[in-house]
Amino acid sequence: MAAAGMPDNTAAALCYVLGLITGILFLVLAPYNQKKNIRFHAFQSIFLHIAAIVVAIGLNIVFGILGRIMGFWLVLTLSPLLWLAFFIVWIMMIVWAYQGKTVVLPVIGSLAQQQA
Repeated sequence: MAAAGMPDNTAAALCYVLGLITGILFLVLAPYNQKKNIRFHAFQSIFLHIAAIVVAIGLNIVFGILGRIMGFWLVLTLSPLLWLAFFIVWIMMIVWAYQGKTVVLPVIGSLAQQQA
């Protein structure tokens, strides 16, 4: 009897939806944690969101210092652009994973491949 579940492309896309939460969830839930493609997307999602958190902390430090030196216009201009870039990458990863494409992001993608 075949096990009920969602298609692999749907599970791979859902890995990205809530970042750390869904990435970890799909690494824990069977049978998805036994499929290399889904494990890759789960790890890449986790690493992508960890990178976003690290960048956010770094930006707060750097922009805080630069904001005092150069004025707040720099903070108001660059910060939203960087968050927009992360948002676009996040949406693209959801769409590509749903389409069945495996896009390996620089640095974190190779780390995810090693873990999967």
